[in-house]
Amino acid sequence: MLGQSKTVHQAEIDSAAELIDFWRFNVEFMTRLYEDQPISAAGVWNRSDYRPLEGFVLAITPFNFTAIAGNLPTAPALMGNTVVWKPAATAKYSAYMIMQILHKAGLPDGVINLVYGDGAQIADIALADEGLAGVHFTGSTQVFNNIYHKVGSNISQYRNYPRLVGETGGKNFILAHQSADVHALATAIIRGGYEYQGQKCSAASRIFVPESLWPRLKTILCDEIGTIKVGDIADFGNFMGAVIDQKVWRKHMRVFEEARSSKAQILRGGEGDDKTGYFVAPTLIQTDDLQSQLLTEEFFGPIITTYVYRDSDFESTLEKIDRTGTYGLTGAIFSRDRQVISRALGQLRCAAGNFYINDKPTGAIVGQQPFGGARSSGTNDKAGSMWNLIRWTSPRSIKEAFVPPQDYRYPFLSGGSAGA
Repeated sequence: MLGQSKTVHQAEIDSAAELIDFWRFNVEFMTRLYEDQPISAAGVWNRSDYRPLEGFVLAITPFNFTAIAGNLPTAPALMGNTVVWKPAATAKYSAYMIMQILHKAGLPDGVINLVYGDGAQIADIALADEGLAGVHFTGSTQVFNNIYHKVGSNISQYRNYPRLVGETGGKNFILAHQSADVHALATAIIRGGYEYQGQKCSAASRIFVPESLWPRLKTILCDEIGTIKVGDIADFGNFMGAVIDQKVWRKHMRVFEEARSSKAQILRGGEGDDKTGYFVAPTLIQTDDLQSQLLTEEFFGPIITTYVYRDSDFESTLEKIDRTGTYGLTGAIFSRDRQVISRALGQLRCAAGNFYINDKPTGAIVGQQPFGGARSSGTNDKAGSMWNLIRWTSPRSIKEAFVPPQDYRYPFLSGGSAGA
């Protein structure tokens, strides 16, 4: 709460509940993975040895989720790897606390190595080391692209090909059909876009609404946004706290300035206050420009942009959602028509790695909704599942023969000539 400005509710479900889930479920996933063994014929024992990677894993963690900060270094360590952990500069204290918990639980020194310092400098040193076996990353798309580029440039000097696992940005959508429940839709937009100041890679930031629903939805949203309290998280009456630092706050202020200078309409919010903290008002914007940065660029803040489409253009809107922007992390469809839902599931199959039906596109739960997306949103290795853990192993196949052959001759050789 104090280090990352999370309300008590957001802090509890993150640094307590989800972190516990990662550590409990990953053990279960590891056990299931080890139990996956090959078939053995009579007289032979075949088995899979799930070895750790040969080298070390570099874990780079973000500020916004303490659970992610705890999972990224411990998942590879659980599979036997040595880890170098670089936390976000704005989440140093929670990283320190995680290490204290792990040490108290019995983690030996040297398994996970927490390193503070300049991120670029640490990455340059680690990515140039021949022992780099993998990178476990959550953060911006640009930083992960840089990591990918550096690994590619250094590929000839590594002992093995490094495993690159990254969960990056998102420009996540909520699509409403004319059959949607408007109140459920409004709740999902507010919770999905404004909880934790929109500082979630899964946060809803672009909303597609049919003309027939927009007047009613617009009124509900503007009224409800006006009731949202922003301030010190020590006051449990506040729904939102401060954004993470001054740099981010200034970025959001520039977004508002650019929105005002364009054809977009700021319907609610569009303001900030940095006198006692870096506070940004929950903001609702409307635009009809699909190429606008408001609908394509990730801001990582409490900024939601709506695009209103004609009811008859639902099919083409599916295509627009799929093609605008470069991300593919989370998305949602709101409709009470099963055929419409089925159509959206098919058309938007590649648009989101986590897809929600009549629910907000945030709040993935370990063991229930394995998390991750593709395109510019990452490698989709699904944190909170065994599909992530398998990336930190290097399987070895072992065959043991209990009755080995004693003669090189195969039985067919005693059958005489083919022409006899």
